[in-house]
Amino acid sequence: MFDRLKQRIDRYAPRTLSLSGPEAGVLIALTDNPAGPEVILTRRADHLNTHSGEIAFPGGKRDDTDPDLLYTALREAEEEVDLRPVDVEVVGPLGAVLSKHKLRVTPYVGIIPHDVVLTPNLGELDRIHRVPLSFFLEKPPHHTDAIPFRGKTHYVPAYMYEGDIIWGLTAYMLVELLNVGFDAGIPMKTRPEYS
Repeated sequence: MFDRLKQRIDRYAPRTLSLSGPEAGVLIALTDNPAGPEVILTRRADHLNTHSGEIAFPGGKRDDTDPDLLYTALREAEEEVDLRPVDVEVVGPLGAVLSKHKLRVTPYVGIIPHDVVLTPNLGELDRIHRVPLSFFLEKPPHHTDAIPFRGKTHYVPAYMYEGDIIWGLTAYMLVELLNVGFDAGIPMKTRPEYS
């Protein structure tokens, strides 16, 4: 399964954004669990000023000292869930997206050991989900959100897992992974920042 994923992402030409402004990197970490890969997701702590209570991939805003966005994604994953960069086999990037706060976000796909211990940084997170990849590949989305963005309405599948909604930018990046890496065929319109 991962050999095909690596080949597909290696051949993929992810979209980039030429917009100026702040950037972020996130890590879409997949475990190499022999029983079936899992997707690592986090729940942002309720006390945070932005995105509180939301489900997200480990990641965050690029620091001035970060040499690139992959470094940002790996640094933030270590800070948020105690995932050491040495434990991540980086597969490659997916397309950059623009958040509602005008932050350019680039996701990177990585494979991690299934037995790695992940610990949430309680200053930023209140839980870590290990969602079976099969959950997304075998079940239809819970619903579709209509999200107004830059004067247009964007329709994004949303998933419910253990009482948490996976929606918005996280769901969009997840669907891109599912479609590009696993040929899921989930309908998704082009994002407004590309049109």
